[in-house]
Amino acid sequence: MLILALALTGLLGGGVFAVLTKPTYTADTQLFVAIQNSGTVQELQQGNTFSQARVQSYVKIVDSPAVLQPVIDSLGLALSAEELAGRVTATTELNTVLINITVADPSAVQASAIAEATAKSLIKTVESLEEPKNNGPSPISLSIIKPAVAPSEPSAPNTRQNLIVGLVFGLALGIAGAVARSVLDTRIRSESELRLVTDAPLLGAIHFDQETSKKPLLTQTSLQSPRAESFRQLRTNLQFANVSGHAKTVLVTSSLPGEGKSTTATNLAIAMAQAGQSVCLIDADLRRPMVGEYLGLDMTAGLTTLLVGAADVNDVLQAWGEDNLYVLTSGMIPPNPSELLGSDEMKILVSKLEDVFDAVVIDAPPLLPVTDAAVLSQHVGGVVVVVDAQRSRNHDLEKSLNALSMVGSNILGIVMNRLPQKGPDAYAYSAYGAYTSDTTKSSPDIKNRRTGRKSEQEVSEDGIHGLGRPATTLPARSAHRFPSGPWDPTNEEQ
Repeated sequence: MLILALALTGLLGGGVFAVLTKPTYTADTQLFVAIQNSGTVQELQQGNTFSQARVQSYVKIVDSPAVLQPVIDSLGLALSAEELAGRVTATTELNTVLINITVADPSAVQASAIAEATAKSLIKTVESLEEPKNNGPSPISLSIIKPAVAPSEPSAPNTRQNLIVGLVFGLALGIAGAVARSVLDTRIRSESELRLVTDAPLLGAIHFDQETSKKPLLTQTSLQSPRAESFRQLRTNLQFANVSGHAKTVLVTSSLPGEGKSTTATNLAIAMAQAGQSVCLIDADLRRPMVGEYLGLDMTAGLTTLLVGAADVNDVLQAWGEDNLYVLTSGMIPPNPSELLGSDEMKILVSKLEDVFDAVVIDAPPLLPVTDAAVLSQHVGGVVVVVDAQRSRNHDLEKSLNALSMVGSNILGIVMNRLPQKGPDAYAYSAYGAYTSDTTKSSPDIKNRRTGRKSEQEVSEDGIHGLGRPATTLPARSAHRFPSGPWDPTNEEQ
């Protein structure tokens, strides 16, 4: 695209230059230099050599004031000798006695008149310079053999030549720019570029969708869309990456803000819950929490409320959707996020949640701006790093992975986000994209289930987030309920 754009720009520039350039007409005349004396063949050869040597000097004096000032006076030109010299060009070919005089001027008639007058002035000047001291005839004779004629067409601008030059220049500039962009651009836009930084497994590739900013949740898109399939594939690959089963808690983070870690963590939890697992999603980004906002949940009480011992875990966990998905929002933003996330209370909380749920997904802050994610990664079974194919750069990802390695984190793999669905950087999955079906319009019940919302009748019966049970309590199953009473993170019996 860059090469094509610059090539077309160069072509357009050449055309604009040709249109804006004033026409210039060129007239030329030719003079022959001869020796006046005749004699033997040897004398003629010597005279010819002498003429050729003198011709070079005559060419040099064509643009001198001695030649051009008489031209200005005879034609009444409003030019100085120096200005007229810029329009007059004199040349000669090697081993000849011919002098070519070329004049360029906006007027065709004036160009021919100046060329003719310059030739005549040169003849007079040479005769004067070569005149013997005894007032005899000049040994050198100049004569006009090609009179100047007013040209019928301008010699400049050459539209075709300008277009070709503009196209070639733009094409060369585009190629240079493309090469420079390829060399200087360190963004990770494909799996091959990811392999230049790390050998960590590529767990998933999330396709870019224009509607993602408006509809970030997996339940807000078609079940068979490429984006939905990407998260199901991520869920499956994560199971294989965690084949030993030690990483029940997965921490999702990124190198920098805005790479899509929160939406990835949220949709991963939804995909796991849709597969029949009981999942707890924790918003541990205590600086810019987004999970509660995406899911439309109360964020006034949550993780920070538990860590300071101000609430019971059953009071802050919120059920979401028709599946076994429970969300622990961030709660109030504390002044010391790193200390809270690295505390023993956080470690014990994660351990207790692992005993209750099949999987725990934690949305953590980015790695490079703050140390929260690196500190929290020591309390979880594995870490998944989200890489934005439009923004992430090699050195940023390398620093992030080094930060995790320094604290001994278990890096499960990489998730590439915002990959294009078409083009050279598109990921492999798109084979079943044509088989999508808009089932969200089939019935209100299915639509409400996919968006995580209830019908008006269900809301009136069970409350805003009831879904058949109180919004802030766990399901009435012994395997999924904490002991009653205030939450004490230091109480191992609880």
